[in-house]
Formats: sequence, structure tokens, C-alpha cells
Amino acid sequence: MIKRGNARRIRRIGAVNKCRSMCVCRPCFYGRRCQFSTSGFGLSLDAILGYHILPHKININYQSNIIKFSMALTIIFVIIGLINGFLALITFKNKTVLQVGCGLYLFTLSITSLCTISMFGFKFLFLLLTQMTLISNRSFLSFQCHSIDFILRISLTMDQWLNACIALERVIIASKGMRFDKKKSQQAAKTVIFTLLFIIITTSIHDPIHRRLIIEENHDDEDEKRIWCIVTYSSNLQIFNSFLHIFHFFGPFLINLVSTIILIINKSRQRSAMNTHQNYRQTLRQQFQQHRHLLTAPILLILLALPRLIIAFISKCMQSANDSWLFLIGYFISFIPSMLTFVIFILPSTFYIKHFRQTVSPLYQMTIQRRLQRNT
Repeated sequence: MIKRGNARRIRRIGAVNKCRSMCVCRPCFYGRRCQFSTSGFGLSLDAILGYHILPHKININYQSNIIKFSMALTIIFVIIGLINGFLALITFKNKTVLQVGCGLYLFTLSITSLCTISMFGFKFLFLLLTQMTLISNRSFLSFQCHSIDFILRISLTMDQWLNACIALERVIIASKGMRFDKKKSQQAAKTVIFTLLFIIITTSIHDPIHRRLIIEENHDDEDEKRIWCIVTYSSNLQIFNSFLHIFHFFGPFLINLVSTIILIINKSRQRSAMNTHQNYRQTLRQQFQQHRHLLTAPILLILLALPRLIIAFISKCMQSANDSWLFLIGYFISFIPSMLTFVIFILPSTFYIKHFRQTVSPLYQMTIQRRLQRNT
């Protein structure tokens, strides 16, 4: 047995007296030579599912249960996510909605949600096809390795910050009341959206720079060849990357939560000043009941994001293939907010549901008319 780097190399004599060796990896490392790490905040789908995918097994029935489960869940997520994004998009592209900053944030959120769920679907598809060795074009694999995870990271982060902007805009509208300027709000929203996009791209650009494509060959089995999309950071850059993940997680949530609490308190004070027969506590309780749908978004978002955060900091890394289920669930949960734009922002709002019906009604009538014309 020879110890080397992140592995213990064990020599063994085969049935035909050939000297072979295998690596027993230390915790948090994987690969034939234990050259890949599963530690870090943003654990990718490659590390979670890569070795569970059996090469050359095109029929999904021959794949492991975790791959079948992941495939079924990915299809469900993509279908629901695309429907959610499309319904939100046709609602928020309304001219009346886009007159204020909040409408612009929601319209952009619809686009980023569609982008997130689409990239998520492509990520799983290309990982599956690559590990099955159905895709071997080096240029294409290199392009998708450097682009998909990068776009996915940007769109997910943009989703979180846009949710915070929506909550902040609601506070500004409530506090200014009749003095609220729609044109200034619209201009400010455009500036904020482009500034956010620039900052998020700038703070994520190190990801594609440090990504590389690695071909791993199994000398014991010439037919088994795996292609990995790996990101490798130095220790300082890893700390910086973890800090960015934490900042982009807690920053939007705190803005979202604090803004919502301020909004309810301000409304309670206004109502209490108008209604002198009711004390402030009763008014606050009444306003909380009336506007509790505003708290749904931040609380739901944090509950959905917490599992991945807890797994990343408590488990530190994926120590073995048996941990894949836990990390996989955390990974999938992080995409649920991108599927709930319609549920969180449109269904609870009488204003947005009204515009949604106004948009859908003509489309529904046109569809019926076309069917009637075909039948006649």
C-alpha cells in the first residue's frame, strides 16, 4: 500500500498475475486518482451524480435509482418552471405593470427564472449525455463547461436580489404614498437592474476562468472514460468564493425580510392614526393578518435555501457516494424559488391577477375561435 496525496494506493495481483492498483480516496475527494474535491459551498451536479451515471448504458432502465429519480424530478421541475415563467412573463409585460419600478423588477425576475430553469435542464441533460459517452466533441463540451454553470450561477443570484428589490420598492411606495413618482421609480429600477447584473457577473467571473475539462481514463477498463467539468480554486480564492455565496444568500434575504416588516409597521401606524378607537397592537395584528402574503416570499425563500446552506457548512463536503442523496435534495431545493414566481407574486395579488386574466382572456378566445373555424 502506497500513500500519495489524497489517496492510499493499494497494489493487488489479478487472476492473470498482472499487477494492478486502485486508489482509496480520503474523505472529500473522488476520481481514479482522487484528484477531484467535493468540498466547498457551491457543490456542482457533476460531483453529486457523476459517478452514479453508468457509461454506454443508453437505456435509462439500466441506470441507478438516483439517476432515475433525478431525471424524473428534473423533467417535473423544467415543465413546472417553464409554465410558471411563461405565465409570469405574459402578466408582467403589461404596459400598466411596467410603469413602476416594481413591475420592471417582476418582469426581469420572470426572464431570469426562465433562464435559471432552462439552464438547469440543460445542465442535467449534458451531464447525463457526457457521462454516458454520447457526446464526445471536445469544443462543444468545453463551451458548455465554461458557460452553463456560469449562467446558472448568475441567474440564480439575480433571482435572489430581484426579490429583495421588489420588497424594497414596496416599502418606498407605502412610505411616499401620493408623493411617489412612477417615472423616477421606473428609471431607478432600470439602473438598479443593470448595476446588479454587472456586479453579479463581476463577482462570478472567476468561475469560468478556473474551469477546465478533464478526461479521466480507467486503465483497468479501456471502455470506461469519463469527462469532467472541474473548477479548481486556490485556498484564498476558495474563501473568497464562499464569502460571495454567503453574501449573495443573506444580503437579499435580510433586505427582503426587513423591508416587509417595515412595510407592515408603517401601514399599521397610518391606520392607527386614522382609527383612534383601536390601539396600536390591535392595528398591527390586523395589518399583519391583512398583509401576511407579503411575508410569504422572504420566509419561503429562506426555508428553501437553508437546506443547501446547512448541508454545505455542517457536512463540509460529500464524503462518499452514500451522501449523494442528501446533497442532491439540497441542490434541487435551491431551484424551487425559480418555479414559484406566479404563485408568490401573482396569485395573492388582486392587481396582478386582474392583469393576468386580461392578458389570458383574449388568447383563450382566439384559441376557441381558431378551433371553431377548423371544425367548420
